[in-house]
Amino acid sequence: MGLVQVILSEDVHALGDAGEIVSVKPGFARNFLVPQGKAVLATSERVYQIEHQQRVIIEKRAKDSSDLEAVKAKLDKIELEIEAQAGEEGKLFGSVTAQNLADLLAEKGIEVDRRKIVLQEPIKSVGEHAIAIRLRSDVVAEFKVTVKAAP
Repeated sequence: MGLVQVILSEDVHALGDAGEIVSVKPGFARNFLVPQGKAVLATSERVYQIEHQQRVIIEKRAKDSSDLEAVKAKLDKIELEIEAQAGEEGKLFGSVTAQNLADLLAEKGIEVDRRKIVLQEPIKSVGEHAIAIRLRSDVVAEFKVTVKAAP
């Protein structure tokens, strides 16, 4: 099977940054990237347009960089505390998910998309956990979450 070239409209983790021309499988482009608005098919006209847009994107990224660094500094200082039902050995009856963490951050005044929270799997044990948030492909913030057993 051949590959198709697409121009990324926004950063896509493990694929590339906005404005890059990447080769992907046709199904991935047709079923995910293009319908989600994350990419457009790379035609000769669009490649010419993207050269201009890349300059605009670079300027926008530079401006957003200072905003993201401020959010990163805020997140690095945050320590969240969650109470959950747990057994005697410290295992939770449920789990703490990225959505739970996003809701807690929203209560603290920081709006973060749950998909940007990096959890390999939901938290299922009592204790202190370090959680990463991928704000952009090159900006990753970390904060601490302490899970306590509910009385």
